[in-house]
Amino acid sequence: MPSLKDLKNRINSVKSTRKITKAMQMVAAAKLKRAQEAASASRPYAQRMASVVANLAGSMGDRAGGPKLLSGTGKDQTHLIVVMTAERGLCGGFNTYVVKEARSLIRKLATEGKTVKILTVGKKGREQLKREYSDLFVGHVDLSEIRGNDYTDAGIGLGHDITARFEDEEFDVATLVYSQFKNVLTQLPVAQQLIPAEAPEDAETVDLNGAIYQYEPSQEEILETLLPRYINTQIISAMLESGAGEQAARMSAMDNATRNAGEMIDDLSLQYNRARQAQITKELIEIISGAEAL
Repeated sequence: MPSLKDLKNRINSVKSTRKITKAMQMVAAAKLKRAQEAASASRPYAQRMASVVANLAGSMGDRAGGPKLLSGTGKDQTHLIVVMTAERGLCGGFNTYVVKEARSLIRKLATEGKTVKILTVGKKGREQLKREYSDLFVGHVDLSEIRGNDYTDAGIGLGHDITARFEDEEFDVATLVYSQFKNVLTQLPVAQQLIPAEAPEDAETVDLNGAIYQYEPSQEEILETLLPRYINTQIISAMLESGAGEQAARMSAMDNATRNAGEMIDDLSLQYNRARQAQITKELIEIISGAEAL
């Protein structure tokens, strides 16, 4: 049975923890609002870029000589998996779900006899995957210096790195695994193919109604310039989605932690009061017994 002093110390300790988790919840809530606005603002541009790429690619059909970023290498042997997680923890299962999706994809490709390479974005994904796949790592992007929701430089840098690796024929297919922000309670891990570039299935396309368009410069030249920007846009958009999801997950996790701390304080307070009452009763019995003995 813990002493009254031990129970008092535990109650004070849990109260201190509750103050910290409550403060972290409020900070995450404030950051979530800004992150959610940034993610929402990026979606129209990303969707329009996807629409343009889908229309240009569709108008080219199966014509040979298209940009390599669109047509690929003609092989499907070496896969680069880009795993995007958070730099910090204390956000529930946010990072774990993304890593789980990445592991599932890696195992599937390995079963098919494919060569897999891993490039991580964010510290937590790197820490978890290093334990099992350290020999597959080819790079890492540190996001610890990012302030606010300014992922532009990091996204463009990562896009240039991936494109350069593709041009050097280090891989045939690149897939981005990240957490897509749906709402405060839902963040969905997704695997999106980056290279060869492909527009999402729900990308808006234009019905030409049989019209013939002439492009200046040619469609191939337009796509040659547009595709690297499209890849950069998809990466930055994914970073913004992941950032919003991280703050939402952290806010929920800290809210749960605060509630649990409150319940623990109530239980410990009940134990403390019972122990104190038992001690007082024992002292009274000793006093009464001593008085009767006299």
